[in-house]
Amino acid sequence: MAVEVSVIATSSLGDRSYLVSDGPVAVVVDPQRDIDRVLYLAGEKGVRVTHVVETHIHNDYVSGGLELARITGARYLVAAADEVGFDRVPVSDGDVVPVSGSLRLRVIGTPGHTFHHVSYVLDEAADGAWQPAGVFTGGSLLFGTTGRTDLLGKEHAHELAHHQHASAKRLADLLPDGAQVWPTHGFGSFCSASQADAPDSTIGREKQANPVLKLAADQFVTETLAGLDAFPAYYAHMGVANTGPAPVDLTPATRADAAQLRDRIAAGEWVVDLRHRKAYAASHLAGTVALGLDGPMSTWLGWLIDWGVPITLLAETPEQVADAQRELVRIGIDRPAAQATGAPEQWAASPDQLRELRMADFPALVAAREGSPPAGLPAPGVVLDVRMTNEWRASHLDGAVHIPLPDLPSRLADVPAGAVWVHCGSGYRATVAASLLANTGRDVVVIDDKFDQAGSVGLEIVTEA
Repeated sequence: MAVEVSVIATSSLGDRSYLVSDGPVAVVVDPQRDIDRVLYLAGEKGVRVTHVVETHIHNDYVSGGLELARITGARYLVAAADEVGFDRVPVSDGDVVPVSGSLRLRVIGTPGHTFHHVSYVLDEAADGAWQPAGVFTGGSLLFGTTGRTDLLGKEHAHELAHHQHASAKRLADLLPDGAQVWPTHGFGSFCSASQADAPDSTIGREKQANPVLKLAADQFVTETLAGLDAFPAYYAHMGVANTGPAPVDLTPATRADAAQLRDRIAAGEWVVDLRHRKAYAASHLAGTVALGLDGPMSTWLGWLIDWGVPITLLAETPEQVADAQRELVRIGIDRPAAQATGAPEQWAASPDQLRELRMADFPALVAAREGSPPAGLPAPGVVLDVRMTNEWRASHLDGAVHIPLPDLPSRLADVPAGAVWVHCGSGYRATVAASLLANTGRDVVVIDDKFDQAGSVGLEIVTEA
């Protein structure tokens, strides 16, 4: 049977894990913490997981590798130079790992994303010889970009960027143009220096498209470091968690009634409404934060909270709460403090605890700025842009105030007086920001619109050189 590589996508974090099989046995690469997905896929294919491999100690999620290896009895391959608190099979550059008669792994040292990062070349037997089918590159060579090099501290970013360039060049020199590239990051993960530019790729395509393989080392380092934006605050907790992650508990959290929800909000805990932003805007429990499951909820929640604060989840159905729990354990938020399902009327101890959040679009902002705000909307005292710094520098509305969403909880007092019209790139982050502002008593309007449409309706766009 030909070797088959199956993708296990975690779109909420922008990552991919892989299950590689030749029929009887399988290798799992960079598994997320909720390993039931992997076990289900292996069972569906009728394969036995014999090897679990990590390309690096992850910064954006808690690994499920240790638990998967324990449950399956698989060999657990981790770079020998990484200091961890568990037994593993230590691997180093040049190691060859036999998996079966038809597939093997070759370990290639590819420092850059981390100091001890490794990639795994997948060789398959063909005509009595080993042929490279592709390479699992983790956070090294990605689709049209590379893994970022500043996650271990800015003091290491320059050195690691040089390593990253050399590692990518080495992979390109070692492998034929037709070899597949299978990265872990690049699909929205903040571990990636920029967004992936394709859904799949080969070494040959990367030679044509990837700056790391087209630029000289110094130019690559300069451009890469200049383009890096902030990364989620919760990353600071992932390295420690990954030195020995515990099994996950996805059983339902304790149910909270309306009185308990009121008390949790009054105590300063985070009560998170997982519904779509339009449902939140129509009616929500005062004091809650809008973080819809339709967007990267766990990334933003993990970034915005004070780590360790109790979190209560609100959703329409128990299944949605379960989905949120699954997302949160991936970043080390193991158990919600409580949950409630249904509708806002059931979560409020009295009708006066329900609120609405007004929404508009960019044409409405034009009208409001010209003195004719649509009915029910206040004149804008300030237009607040909560996108990231790189987005702001690329283009922004003339006269807008910029506070990136991750900075907003600590800078709420910096938002100028008056009604706040808040926007992002599409409406998701703006709604999160608006809920935070409304909870301090501010008069807020969400611009639930695509920013790339703003210029076409007559708003003046500023671009920085």
